[in-house]
Formats: sequence, structure tokens, C-alpha cells
Amino acid sequence: MAKRNQALHPDAPLTNLGHGRPVTRRDFLRQGFISGTGVVLGGSLFSLFANPRAAQAALSSDLQALASSIGCTLGGAGGGKIPFICFDLAGGANIAGSNVLVGRSTPLDVLTTAGYSKLGLPGDMIPGLTETTPTPTSNGDFTDTTFGLPFHSDSAFLRGMLEKAAARGPNVNGAVIPARSDNDTGNNPHNPMYGIARAGGDGSVVTLIGSRNSDSGGNSMAPAMMMDPEVRPTKVDRPSDVTGMVDTGNLTGILGPDDVVPVMESIARLSDKKLNRVSTKLTADAVVKDLVRCGYLKAADLADRFAGVNIDPAQDTDIVGPAGIFSQTEFDGDREFRKTASVMKMVIDGYAGAGTIAMGGYDYHTGDRSTGEIRDLRAGRCMGACLEYAARRGVPLMLYVFSDGSLASNGTVDNSTDGRGKGVWTGDNSSTAASFFLVYSPNGRTPAIRQQIGWFRGDGSVETASSPAANNVNLLVETVILNYMALNGDIANFTSLFNGLGNPPSAALIDSLKAFDTIA
Repeated sequence: MAKRNQALHPDAPLTNLGHGRPVTRRDFLRQGFISGTGVVLGGSLFSLFANPRAAQAALSSDLQALASSIGCTLGGAGGGKIPFICFDLAGGANIAGSNVLVGRSTPLDVLTTAGYSKLGLPGDMIPGLTETTPTPTSNGDFTDTTFGLPFHSDSAFLRGMLEKAAARGPNVNGAVIPARSDNDTGNNPHNPMYGIARAGGDGSVVTLIGSRNSDSGGNSMAPAMMMDPEVRPTKVDRPSDVTGMVDTGNLTGILGPDDVVPVMESIARLSDKKLNRVSTKLTADAVVKDLVRCGYLKAADLADRFAGVNIDPAQDTDIVGPAGIFSQTEFDGDREFRKTASVMKMVIDGYAGAGTIAMGGYDYHTGDRSTGEIRDLRAGRCMGACLEYAARRGVPLMLYVFSDGSLASNGTVDNSTDGRGKGVWTGDNSSTAASFFLVYSPNGRTPAIRQQIGWFRGDGSVETASSPAANNVNLLVETVILNYMALNGDIANFTSLFNGLGNPPSAALIDSLKAFDTIA
């Protein structure tokens, strides 16, 4: 096999993978020809009127009465649920084995040597062996439980998370879900965002956000039965998208924050008087008039809550700068860091209930190991940044990571510096796929009921009968939402909102899919 002399840059497109030429946006994304971005557009018409949260003050009483009379909610408290961020690694990234450990019953119930080889780990790096030069956080046997959930001690995800959030390990735990999905397609209904919204996830400005301008906010689709056009994710992948959501225009600079609200209130009153002079002949006209009124009222409400308030991620010293999660050089030089900062700022600060971060170029079976390691390392840094920012803000976080399909190794080893002596990724393989989630709590590590939902066979492939999620992506999404509701103390409401696991699912089944009880 020809050896690659130098690993591809993490933003370089992946060519010569044995696939046809990319023809769709999803094809371009998974092979890294485009980033996980979209055009600058908002959500649907109704997303302009999403439920706000965390109001700083109240509008004048007459405008509150007007809002109430037309059903226009202002300054609401949102869902009050745990912030939720998911990483959509487009293309079929490795998750199981070389990153998060998986086993025959638990993550540490070891597979066969051939099984680990299939998952990219050579015989001298198998979990359970004694390491000659263990990493600082390793347990000495190629396992690392710094973040509660067992990772391989040389996992690129782990190394990236340790760079950004090493001190947060005692407050983190997680679970892995062995679950196969189709390779290299956006048609896997992986994205749980609409389900999170149905379960109560909401924000003070918008309900859902995503780094791509798609119906799911990411690369993979959302389950069709969960989609709700009223909360379609608004595109956020850069700091200007964040500030644009609450932009009061030049009024703040011209009038000052204290004068903006009275001006916006006056505009709302004038618009209401103008609309009252318009003859309403049809019910549809009345609906449109109420939507226009609500739009002006919400503009005044946003001015009331955000005039003079800087929510720019690039200006947040917890995110960027000498004491920030990212150095100024990192932030300026890597669009994935700017994207992550923008989404985590919106979600963790409560402006959005949940967000998707789509990262492209994870179809990395390029005949080496180094290309995938470098991309996984960057993804790990972004995951760690979210955990660290939640810790700095003192709020809990559920972080979910998935990919469309997976890949496997034929046992050939890449001994280059970035290849790290691990197995070369040689082709797509949906049978090695898995997803995982991490939970951060400010009050300490949340005890796990189980850290693996389902299991792998000894040969390194998913046992498709091990859980409802193992061979059905729709049910994988419901399993993730079930765990989100369990963390929020809402699991009793699951059967009234979702029915893919049974109508109703048995209590025993629900218990078997639950990794955690309510977060402390």
C-alpha cells in the first residue's frame, strides 16, 4: 500500500475515496469540500416569534396587554431545561474503539484482538494491556476515565477534550450507544433537535439553532415524525449570526441603550394604530395583522432585553483571549472554533434551547491514519470547549456526538507521527458505528446507571439485537431524547410525547435504555 508522506490539513477536501464525484451539498460536506456552514438566513416565519426567556425588564403595560390579546408571548422563561448541543460529524467518523471504548456488555468488557484491529487498534494498544509509557491521565492499561465514560487513552477526541477541559473531568460522565447507520448519507434521521424542543428545550431568543441552513440544522436529517416548521433551526455558525439575532441596528449608537426601548415601544404603538385603520374582511387578514403586530412587539421586547448587552462570542473573555478557551490566534485561524463558540454561546447562555454543530470531512478512509486523527483531535477540542464553557457559566450540559455511518481498518499500521502507530482506515463500514453523549453537572459527576446501551460483538461489530437503537436510527434518536428527559426529571412524560419505542413502551424497556437519573 502506498504511504502518505504527510497528513492532509484538517480543512483539505478528501478525494479518491472510491466514491463517485460529490453532487449534493451533503456530499461536499462529508468529503470536506465545503465547511458545515450555510447561507445567512433565519428560520421559518414562525421562528421569528419564538418563545423568549430570561427577560431583563418588562415592556410597558399597554404593550403587554396588546401582546396578551393577540397571543404574542414576550419575555418568557423558556423551557428551563438542560442546554443540549450535538456534534454532527459528516461522512462516517470513527467513534467506537479507537475513541470511546465499547465492549460486549460494558465499555470495558473487552473484544477480541481481531475486533479491536477492525476498530483501528493494533494488538499492542488493546485495552487491558499494560502501557509502557502511559499518558498522564491514563489508567495504565490503554483506558482513560477522566471524563467518566471510558475512552481509549490515545483517543484523539480525548486528547482534544483534555486540552480544553481537563479540569472538568470530575463533573462529567457519559454513555455510548452501539448503533449502526448508513454510510455517507444525510438521509439517516440522526438529528434529535426537534425532539429536544418537543421535550421542552427552549431559549430566550430562539428555540433551536444549527450551523447549517437545513431543516435539521446539520448534515443528517431529523426524524420526519418529529419535525415542526415553527421551530426550524436558525442558522448560526459565526459570531455575526449571534449578534444579528438581537441586533437593534444603529438606534443604540444614536440614542443610547436607555432611549432605544421607548422608541421601539412607540413604533409598536404606531404600527398597531395603523393596522386598526385597515379593514379586516378575511380571517387570514386578521392573522397576518396579528403576526405583524407581534413582530413589532418582539422587536421592542428584544430592544428592552438586549440594548447595550454584548452577546458577541468574539468579545467574551471566557471564550477568546489570554484567559479564554481559545487563544485569539486559534479563534481567528479556524472556522470550526468560531462556529463552536457561536453555537455554545447561544445554547449555554440560554438564548437557544439546543444547537447542532455540523463538522465536515469525516469520511476519512484515505489510506492513512493521520488524516482522521487530526480531524478527530479538532473535534475533541470543540467538544472540550463546550464542556469548559458550561463549567465557566455554572450550568449543566448534555453533549451528544454522532456520525452517518463509520469505517474500519484492515490492520495495516500507520507509524507516522500523526498516525501514532494505529490502524489505517481503509473503507466505510456501518457495522462499527456508535454514538455517545456526555453530561456535565456543576454539582459533581452524575452517577451512571449504565455507560453502554446495547453492545458490540467480539469481532468489533454492533450486535443489532442488543437494543432498539442498535439497528434503527429513528429509535436511536428516541433513546437520546429519553435520556435527555431523564436528566431533566421528565421521563414520566416520555410515553405521551414519543411512541417509536412502543405504544406505550414497557417500564422495563425504558429502564434498560436509561443511562442516568435526574441530574443533581
